[in-house]
Amino acid sequence: MADQSVFLIDIDKIIKEKAGKKAKRVPRFFVSFLKKVIHQDEINRFLKSSSDKTGVDFLDACMSYLDIKLEVEGLENLPSDGLCTFVSNHPLGGQDGIALGYVLGKHYDGRIKYLVNDLLMNLHGLAPLCIPINKTGLQSRDFPRMVEAGFNSDNHIIMFPAGLCSRRTNGVIKDLEWKKTFVSKSVETHRCVVPIHFEGRNSNFFYNLANVCRFLGVKVNIAMLFLVDEMYKNCHKTFKIKIGKPIPWQTFDNSKTPSQWAEYVKEQVYKL
Repeated sequence: MADQSVFLIDIDKIIKEKAGKKAKRVPRFFVSFLKKVIHQDEINRFLKSSSDKTGVDFLDACMSYLDIKLEVEGLENLPSDGLCTFVSNHPLGGQDGIALGYVLGKHYDGRIKYLVNDLLMNLHGLAPLCIPINKTGLQSRDFPRMVEAGFNSDNHIIMFPAGLCSRRTNGVIKDLEWKKTFVSKSVETHRCVVPIHFEGRNSNFFYNLANVCRFLGVKVNIAMLFLVDEMYKNCHKTFKIKIGKPIPWQTFDNSKTPSQWAEYVKEQVYKL
């Protein structure tokens, strides 16, 4: 019975909804290409098989399905008192989010929330752990209120302050600019900030595509379309997670702007 209500990916339906009558003009080979690159059939089989799981149990199922193995350093740095904001670099766009939620969710008995792209709210198993972000859609008016509610809750917050996954610039794979929200909200709600470094990378194809799109001035994030494919390329791998020492919220004083403090924390992450 659970399978009947679970969200499944349906490219044909999405194209019809987005393109309307023009959907018939979309070449079938392009539709087939989209289904293949987002692994529609494989993802849907997994979503059906895990339809009875939510929260950390769903992340556990994801870990098994993708055969993710972890080497975690610094578990002793995880605070036992108070609430934290966990911030990490975002090298992959898939396994890194799953793995961090799994490690921290297990440690803190499920008391975690991600600030994530609102598209992930469609995933029934992940939704209970998410504070959805869509700054450009109808939900944009609710964005500040939802972030406020998340930081004022009794959950630990997990954030990827870059928003997008890492890009390759001048041969170096690194996050783009970190947004300051985690600094200002952590100070407001008296949360220490825990820096985390996740070791991993996507394929050369992904980085080349992202750079070509940026060079051509393409506004749409085409590279994001290939993140599911990148996730499958990263199956059966071992990833290293390094957890740094907590940074007290009092550290973020007026000697730097929130944006400068965000850059400071980003530098600490890459030193781990």
